[in-house]
Amino acid sequence: MTRDYPRLLVAPPGPKARAVIAKDKAFSSPSYIKEYPLAAAGGRGAMVEDADGNRYIDWMAGIAVSATGYNHPAVVKAVQDAAGKFLHVCGTDFYYQGFSDLCERLATSAPGRGKWRAFLTNSGTEAVEGAVKLARRHTRRPALIAFQGAFHGRSYAAMSLSSSKVKYRAGFGPLLPEVYHLPFHNPYRNTVEDCVKAARELFETRVAPDDVAAVILEPLQGEGGYAIPSKEFLSFWRRICDEHGILLIFDEVQTGAGRTGKLWAAEHFGVIPDVFLTAKGLGSGLPIGAIVAKEAVMTWPRGSHGSTYGGNPVACAAALATLDLVESELAANAAKMGVRLLRGLKKLQLKRACIGDVRGLGLFIGVELVKDRKTKEPAAELMGKLEQLAFTKGLLLLGCGKSTIRVAPPLVLNDYDADKGLEIFDACLTRLAPRY
Repeated sequence: MTRDYPRLLVAPPGPKARAVIAKDKAFSSPSYIKEYPLAAAGGRGAMVEDADGNRYIDWMAGIAVSATGYNHPAVVKAVQDAAGKFLHVCGTDFYYQGFSDLCERLATSAPGRGKWRAFLTNSGTEAVEGAVKLARRHTRRPALIAFQGAFHGRSYAAMSLSSSKVKYRAGFGPLLPEVYHLPFHNPYRNTVEDCVKAARELFETRVAPDDVAAVILEPLQGEGGYAIPSKEFLSFWRRICDEHGILLIFDEVQTGAGRTGKLWAAEHFGVIPDVFLTAKGLGSGLPIGAIVAKEAVMTWPRGSHGSTYGGNPVACAAALATLDLVESELAANAAKMGVRLLRGLKKLQLKRACIGDVRGLGLFIGVELVKDRKTKEPAAELMGKLEQLAFTKGLLLLGCGKSTIRVAPPLVLNDYDADKGLEIFDACLTRLAPRY
């Protein structure tokens, strides 16, 4: 079969993209990051087309959001049907079918026994904010434990819990009080024993466990470097929470909705949280998220939390269609394609000393670049150059952590998307790091 991508009709950014970029720079907030000059204009599957007709293999999915690709017919139809009925009625105050259907779907999909309940939000950050409120309201305790390298969002509680990059926090203090950060287990960088020791020291010197409302962590750490902890690490925190009446909250904003090859990443470890949070890929790009908590935990009273737009009917329709696809085929495809990509990336690791580590579950894969395998010194400059060069060659990449390339494509990725992407990835490293 002839493939019509990747293709570069003009060197990006072309003239139409430059016009888009110029207007953006003239009128948008300077706080936006803009990794490279991609001006998206369309797409299908795991292919993105820019304003000048250039086409790219997408290995980043709008930061793990475009789970079903860019215009999956089932999701498009669900959105069109919902929009043709009504665009909004406030789910905090009134009822509608899609809202109750999505709450049921999420609650009954939870990775644990017993009854669960769902609160619908517009985003992952809103889910984090709500979870902090819920934890403090339920436990009547102030303190929160989060982890080094974590990213939970940019609003105040979420920003206070995050510690992946100082730029997300600089100049915005004072932040939320009673937040304590501990090492996250990254087997390439530290040991479980290191992490447990740090936790014990925290409880001995800085905060009593009986003052802690919640431990919030990403079961697989995203922005901090696509790190995959051991089951032992997650089980340790489950035991600590059980012993002291602390809520264990899993932020599955980036790892959930099938990305790891299972509906929820927690299923890989058999460690069940009290609360889990979802967003990003849940709506295939429409703004929808959720707090899903055990019924015994979701005890806040009527009127204590709400949202005008959370659970918008069109977004609910997109989420329900997305979950149908994930559960019927796309989680399985993520597992299959993840094996293919991991195999290919590990082959590259054998011939490229600049690749220190390759790790992943499903289509949540990290490729950590280093200056030296013995010292494991991060190769941050190489990461940035690889990201930029790959863009000019027709492959969309995105970095995370100090020097890790995240491989988080749409869950509809196929053999061609994987193999051609690996070919471009290798060619870029040949050019950028020929001695390694």
